[in-house]
Amino acid sequence: MPEININGPTGRIESRYHHDPSGNSPIALILHPHPQFGGTMNNPVVYNLYHSFVDRGFSVLRFNFRGVGKSQGLFDNGQGELADAAAALDWMQGHNPEAKTCWIAGVSFGAWISMQLLMRRPEIEGFISVAPPANLYDFSFLAPCPSSGLMVGGGKDRVVPTEAVADLVKKLKTQNDILITNEVIPDANHFFEDKVDELMEVIDDYMDNTHGSARQRMIGGF
Repeated sequence: MPEININGPTGRIESRYHHDPSGNSPIALILHPHPQFGGTMNNPVVYNLYHSFVDRGFSVLRFNFRGVGKSQGLFDNGQGELADAAAALDWMQGHNPEAKTCWIAGVSFGAWISMQLLMRRPEIEGFISVAPPANLYDFSFLAPCPSSGLMVGGGKDRVVPTEAVADLVKKLKTQNDILITNEVIPDANHFFEDKVDELMEVIDDYMDNTHGSARQRMIGGF
């Protein structure tokens, strides 16, 4: 899990990167929660998402948004953080030119940023949004949502009520050929304290049921 520094829009972006030895391994980018409320790339959910992708043969990158850890710059209310994410994805694609699949995952604020990047980068084929803040930020840019994915929240989340996520998913499901799966972890709060294992069981099952079959086709040469 080497530490790397990426040249971002405001300077250094502190990152952790795992490179899968397969030449055409898929890639995944993981985005952390709100920088002003303690969010970093070492958040437990971000860390576990990272390793879930590693275990499934992805080359994976997680990083600190500007102003977090050793990343340079200052918090920019989303616009700059989106530019950071785009720079990180550019770096990954430059180091994985033969990658067949690209996924993105985000937690809370990171989920909002990840969905914006999804709309701008057609190569992103799948997503995982953990506790997407549908009641706090405008998600109307998802019109239509270009990729299928998973949105998962906590049943006792006082920051993002399950109803807000369910309403967002209901709207997105009206788009043709797109399947947005919505799951709720009972008794979990916004940070999934003491519920990370349950969260990852849902995410791992989703990954195995979607990417798993695609990976087998890739390994089999189809």
